[in-house]
Amino acid sequence: MSKKRIAVLASGGGTNLQALIDTQKRGELGNGEICLVVASKPGIFALERASSNGIPTSVLARKDYEDIASYSRALADLLVAENIDLVVLAGFLTIIDEQVYQAFPNRIINVHPALIPSFCGKGYYGLHVHEAALAKGVKVSGATVHIVTPECDAGPIILQKAVEVMEDDTPETLQQRIMEQAEWKILPKAVQLFCDDRLTVRDNKVYINDQGE
Repeated sequence: MSKKRIAVLASGGGTNLQALIDTQKRGELGNGEICLVVASKPGIFALERASSNGIPTSVLARKDYEDIASYSRALADLLVAENIDLVVLAGFLTIIDEQVYQAFPNRIINVHPALIPSFCGKGYYGLHVHEAALAKGVKVSGATVHIVTPECDAGPIILQKAVEVMEDDTPETLQQRIMEQAEWKILPKAVQLFCDDRLTVRDNKVYINDQGE
């Protein structure tokens, strides 16, 4: 069985990309292989992570396109041309439209640094998520891997992992703990489950099959 081709989309340092690369090196990415890293701007460290691990890269800079529609069309065309099976958003902060979702239905996943439906949706990204969680005084937060749909952070949930919030946490310390204890664990696991054909989407819910279908 040929491996499923994975594209990782990034806009920054690529820590979640690194978690996926490390998982692949350990042979734990199932029937998947990272075949392309797409950056939304040049010079980001995610590109270096990819290159140093022999993974092809492409830069699609948002500023080179006049609007979201033309950018989304170019991105969808690139991913289709590369025969990509799964698209992973790993800190990808550029808005894309339904052209990409329609080209890859139930085949785009994202990791969000909170337990959806808490602290998610428009405006909740990066440290803003953790600032909101601490302002609310929650005792646990965490991360969610979900399928991406046109509505922000509203797609079917694949995996979640809770992380304890400490009384002396800052947004930065909480962000780091959630990455280490949740994001870097459940994102590679979700990718592995997808690539091993163990995910079924039905009625806006994700069901995990014990064995591949």
